[in-house]
Amino acid sequence: MKLFAAFLLAGTACLLAAQPQEAANPFLGRWDFTIAPERANWLGVTVKGGGLEIWFQPTGGNVYQVKDFKLAGSHLTLNLQRAGAKNPALTWELDAAGGKLTGLQKRGENQIQLTGVRAPELKRDEPAAWTTPEPLFNGQDLTGWEPLDAANNHWSARNGELFNESHGANLKTTRKFDDFKLHIEYNCPDDGNSGVYLRGRYEVQVEYEPLSKNPPERRIGSIYGFLTPAVDLPRKPGEWESFDITLVGRTVTVVRNGVVTIDHKEIPGITGGALDANEAEAGPFFLQGDHTGGLRFRNIRISLPKR
Repeated sequence: MKLFAAFLLAGTACLLAAQPQEAANPFLGRWDFTIAPERANWLGVTVKGGGLEIWFQPTGGNVYQVKDFKLAGSHLTLNLQRAGAKNPALTWELDAAGGKLTGLQKRGENQIQLTGVRAPELKRDEPAAWTTPEPLFNGQDLTGWEPLDAANNHWSARNGELFNESHGANLKTTRKFDDFKLHIEYNCPDDGNSGVYLRGRYEVQVEYEPLSKNPPERRIGSIYGFLTPAVDLPRKPGEWESFDITLVGRTVTVVRNGVVTIDHKEIPGITGGALDANEAEAGPFFLQGDHTGGLRFRNIRISLPKR
C-alpha cells in the first residue's frame, strides 16, 4: 500500500504538472462509473516518471494498481483480470471525448457499456456550527432503516441495539445526507467483519479478523483501501467502541474511542461496495451485513451543518 500512499501524495502535484499535457492525455484525473443496478467503479490516473499510474476500484473488494494497460491516443485498454480456470479475462476498453470516458467492459462474450465522468472535487469549508445531535436509530425498531435485500434480512432492534444475527443483507437509512458529524458505537466479535458506509460510498472498516488477513489500509478504522489510521489502537473484539466521523465534501476526520486516527484527509474515491459513484449527491448511511453476523450498533447520532 506504500505505492498507493505515494500515488495520493504525488497525485495533486502530478496533475498540476501534467495540465499542459491534458489536451494530449484526456485520461488524467479521477473518474466515477455508475453501472446499474447498484454497481460502481472508480479510476484514478496520474503521470509518474513520464508514464501513467492507474488505480482501479472494482465493484467489490479494494482499490488496486493496474499495471497491464495500453494507451493509444484517446483510447485506453485496461487488462484488469487475467483469465482463470472459471472466468475469462476482464478488460476495459475506454475512449476519451467531450470530458467523458466511454467504452465497454468485456469478459468473454459478455459486454457492459461504460460511461465515466470526472469525479467532483468536493472542496468546501467546514461549517462554522453544527446542529444538536439527533438520533438515527430509536432503539426500538427499524424505523428509518431498510434492508437492501429484504428476503435476506437478519437485522433487528434488540435492547436498544441494532443487531445483525448472521450473514445477509446490508441495512441503510431511508434518509440521505451530505456533510455531517456522525457518532456511532459498535461491538464487533472476534473474526467479525462489517463497515459503516458514509453517503453509501465510503466505507469505514469495522473488523476483528486475524491480522494476517488484512493489510493496515483494510483494517478497523480505515477508509477501506484508501486511508490508513495514523494511530494503531488496541483491538477490542466483543467490547463496545465508538467512532466520531466528520465528513465535509470528501474530507474526513475519524475519531476512534476518543483518539483522532484520520485527521482531515481527502478520500480519493468510492470504496468497494458503494451503492453508486454519484459522489456529488447526498447519500444514506449503511451498515454492512453481507460479511459476517454478530455485529451490534447503538447510540447512532448525527449533526448537520447549521443554516
